[in-house]
Amino acid sequence: MTVPNATARPDVPAHGVTLREAIRVWTRIALLSFGGPAGQIAVMHRILVEEKRWVSENRFLHALNYCMLLPGPEAQQLATYIGWLMHRTRGGLIAGGLFILPGIVAIMGLSWIYALFGKVGIVSALFFGLKAAVLAIVLEAVVRIGKRALKNRFLIALAAAAFVAIFFLKVPFPIIILMAGLIGYIGGRAGMAQFQVGGGHRAAKTGLTDAESLLGEDVPAHARPTVRGALRSAAVWLTLWLVPVIALLAAFGPGDVFSQIAVFFSKMAMVTFGGAYAVLAYVAQQAVEHYGWLKPGEMLDGLGMAETTPGPLIMVLQFVGFMAAFRDPGSLSPLVAGTLGGLLATWVTFTPCFLWIFLGAPFIEIMRDNKALSGALSAITAAVVGVILNLAIWFAIHTIFAQVHPVTWGPVQFDAPVLQSVNVWALLLSIAAVIAMFRVKVGMVATLAATSAVGILLYLAGWIP
Repeated sequence: MTVPNATARPDVPAHGVTLREAIRVWTRIALLSFGGPAGQIAVMHRILVEEKRWVSENRFLHALNYCMLLPGPEAQQLATYIGWLMHRTRGGLIAGGLFILPGIVAIMGLSWIYALFGKVGIVSALFFGLKAAVLAIVLEAVVRIGKRALKNRFLIALAAAAFVAIFFLKVPFPIIILMAGLIGYIGGRAGMAQFQVGGGHRAAKTGLTDAESLLGEDVPAHARPTVRGALRSAAVWLTLWLVPVIALLAAFGPGDVFSQIAVFFSKMAMVTFGGAYAVLAYVAQQAVEHYGWLKPGEMLDGLGMAETTPGPLIMVLQFVGFMAAFRDPGSLSPLVAGTLGGLLATWVTFTPCFLWIFLGAPFIEIMRDNKALSGALSAITAAVVGVILNLAIWFAIHTIFAQVHPVTWGPVQFDAPVLQSVNVWALLLSIAAVIAMFRVKVGMVATLAATSAVGILLYLAGWIP
């Protein structure tokens, strides 16, 4: 599709969308990016494909398919990818940066409130109610992703194996994802039918075509891969990502909380396949059990913040970094240390996302219908279902029961709830949230608001401390 006189001005690309217009569109998308990756991707599709007609249906889904293969939040990476396609590196930075900016501001503000007033009764009651809705949301994610991903018995077995591995055998999340990806890659390359299910995002046969979109049918000149461009992208983004980490280790040593935040969340940035729900089980266990940064219930509080603010759900990691440094501030004031810790966690979490796109997107753009990569995606998505189920059960145990009993039987290790320690109000509120979302089809935001209000009412009535 040709835009008349689009090349008459040097600041207007051939497709006719100016950078100023792009900033307005990406700001609008960022402010509407509630509801997790499914909702965020739906918003982008409606605005970019149906309303603005920037990219075609097939190009949008092709980009999404391969963003799902990358570690990190696929919605933010998809925004970066399309921003880069439309307006080069500057466009990718604007799209990806604006996508997370509202979440950074919101989570930081809520972290300050939580740190200062989290133990005040009415604030604790608010988060008490939030936890019930979060449990329902995580369970809904298990069902939603499971229906999409588990298309045959082999993938169901792979999901079950992932659950057993992480819940009962304490196999690290990264190893589970790497093994699933390897199995899927081999199976896809061998042409096994079990892995050819499209990873859950099949290209539509109808919709806006390449020729009808503003971007057109051809690959833009800047999107074609070159060795020089790949080396330049790798050098710039690896420097931005790793130099701060190395500097903190050199200045303060590996035992300092800021060094631990930099190293831990850098590792998370490399293994966050499958979105926030999948990696949060691993983050929660490490932050609570290994580092002692948080209590189990506080991880749910952080997820509740991320669920109710715009931006990727992985923004909860900023809250984890904030609380870690807040409780170990060293010579700084706790709020200053917490602010720096939260921003550091955000930096090392999202800087690699730009690396993966700017380095890999030119090669990803020219890849079409790669069976081996599709197989890897299908297997990883199946394993993620098992990991999210583990997250749901882990959260349920630590929300509904005040005490747990560690069970060890050979290689099997898990926390069993002490039934006598059940919190009846937490149980009833969680059941009500599940019924609201699954049976009555109440929306996520409405359920969060309702359970939070009930938590406050229970506190005011004197039924919860």
